[in-house]
Parts: sequence; structure tokens; C-alpha cells
Amino acid sequence: MKKTVLVLFGGRSSEHDVSVISGATVAKSIHEDIYDRILVGITKDGQWLLAPSIASLEDGSWKDSKIHAVLSPETDHTLFLIDGDKIEKRTVDVAFPVLHGLWGEDGTVQGLFETAKLPYAGCGHLSGAITMDKFFTKVIADSIGVAQAAYVPVRSWELENMDAVVAGIEAERQYPVFVKPSNAGSSMGITKAHNREELIAGLRLAAEHDNKILVEETIVGREIECAVFGYGDSAFVGGVGEIVAAAEFYDFDAKYNNADSITNVNPVLPEGKEKEFGETALRIYRACDCFGMARVDFFLEEGTNRVVFNEINTIPGHTAISMYPMLMEKAGHPMSEYIPALIEMAVERR
Repeated sequence: MKKTVLVLFGGRSSEHDVSVISGATVAKSIHEDIYDRILVGITKDGQWLLAPSIASLEDGSWKDSKIHAVLSPETDHTLFLIDGDKIEKRTVDVAFPVLHGLWGEDGTVQGLFETAKLPYAGCGHLSGAITMDKFFTKVIADSIGVAQAAYVPVRSWELENMDAVVAGIEAERQYPVFVKPSNAGSSMGITKAHNREELIAGLRLAAEHDNKILVEETIVGREIECAVFGYGDSAFVGGVGEIVAAAEFYDFDAKYNNADSITNVNPVLPEGKEKEFGETALRIYRACDCFGMARVDFFLEEGTNRVVFNEINTIPGHTAISMYPMLMEKAGHPMSEYIPALIEMAVERR
């Protein structure tokens, strides 16, 4: 008997549009001869709608669906499909969230699955929460001795005394610095500040995204990403790639809207560095209790060749330009293989 897989895409975060593209890509790798698929999109204002087809994700027409979806928190794994006065009940075997950013990658929707005892693909609610929050990821990286950019934490309410905040930052860090909201995906709300005026503007922008802000030293170097797959001792690195950003840093626009940004799955690295990136990525992956898949991002510092941890993404992008599926493909693990494997791992975990 075929398992029924609920694919969740879209979401309320700033990465909604990218998530829709990723959702379509993932859904294509869930073969209908093996699984029954149910595609549910979450609109930017939080409505759950039944998508009639993968094509509706690609042309955007899923948003016109009149059928609302409600996942029961009870343990019978029921999805209610509501069309006016008609209610259809479907039983779901596995959930596959393809929700980037807040309210999807941060452990929140995983908490719903846990409450319902519904198997789900990817990292658990704890690892989702701590890896989404850059501050807590840094605490974990510090605890296992992984090198990372030095930082100053700031709370949004402290900005009421902006002069004191700026003075404290300037006493510890030199310009330029990166200003980041602690909880935000795809480089949203991040700025590079070269002076006090830009620092103040960056702090205010970051505060619009989160009440915790990180002000980091600038690491000059190459941007390196690792694909990690599996769990525990069976986890492995699917490859190491390099991002060459067509901007001062790899922000949302450089990532998705600038055709000059380059994704290189065959970077030429100094001897021994590919192994070091892979080993460090696995250490972070395991320390953060990751399961299934994650992309771990680093810098290769200019001049010193130091491996410097940047961040980890537990639901990496699956667009045509996304690094994770490219690296897995190069390593001999196409999406047609590893997406079904994630579904089966979810069942094993439950």
C-alpha cells in the first residue's frame, strides 16, 4: 500500500516565493508510482490551501484554490480538506515540509507534527529552532571549538539608547561589520556597515526582523558550502561547493535575482581543506542534533586559509540554482534517490 506524503510549501516567511519553487522541485521527486502526494501551500497570510497539481505551483494558480486544508493535532494523522460545506478526510503517513525561514524551518511546524505523532522529513523541532537562531548556533559552535566570526549580541529594546549600543560595539569591533537579525533566513535583514551611520541603519533594519541582533566582524574570504545528509554516525558530506556572489555579500538579491552569482560545485581548494570543511560540517551537524539534511556554510579566510563557520540551514533551497541538490547530484545522490530516502528515514525515526 502506498504511503501518503503531505508536501508543505510557501509559508509566511520572507522566503515564501523561493519555498514555492523548492516545493515544486521536491514534489517532482516524490514519485506517484510509490507515493500518493498531497500538495498544500501556505499563503503569506497563513491560509493552508490544497494545490491541485505541481503545475499550479509553477504558474502560481495554487493560490486560487478554494479548498482549505487543516491538519489535525490529534494522533490519527487526519488532514481535513474543506470546500465550502463539504469536508473530506484524508489520512497522511508522512509530512515533508519545504518551508524556508520562520514558521517552517525554525521548528514550529515540526512541533505540530510531533504533537500529532506524524512522521516528518528533515530535522526535528529542537535542531530547527537552534539552527534558525544564529545566536544559539554560535553558542553551540563555541562549545565544540569551531572557529567563527567574533560577534556582539544586541537586543532590540537596547536600541532605545542607541548611542550606548553603538559605543559598546565600536569598543569591541572594527568597521566594516555585518549586522544580522538572529532569526531570519536567506540573508534577509542583513547589512554591511562601514561606519557609524550605516551601523545605526543596519541595527534598525535588523530589529524589524527579530529582537535579537548579531554584529559580527567581517571575514574576508571565499564562501564555501557543504551538503550533509543522514543522521548520527551514518551522516555524510555530499560535497563541498563555492559561492561567488555578484555583490558585496551573498544577500537575497545576489542569491536569487542576480544571474552573475556563480555556484561552483568543483572549487579548487588548498590541500586538505575539502576534508577539513567536511569534518567540521559533520561536527556542527551532529552537535545541533540535525537529522536528514542540512547545508553548512563557511568562509575560507583570505591570507590565513582558516575555516570559519558561518551558518547552517536545515531546509536548504531546492531551486534550479540551489547548492544542496547540485552537490548531492555530483556525489552520486540525485533528488530522485535522496528525497524518497528522507521520507523513509522519517518513518524509521517515528
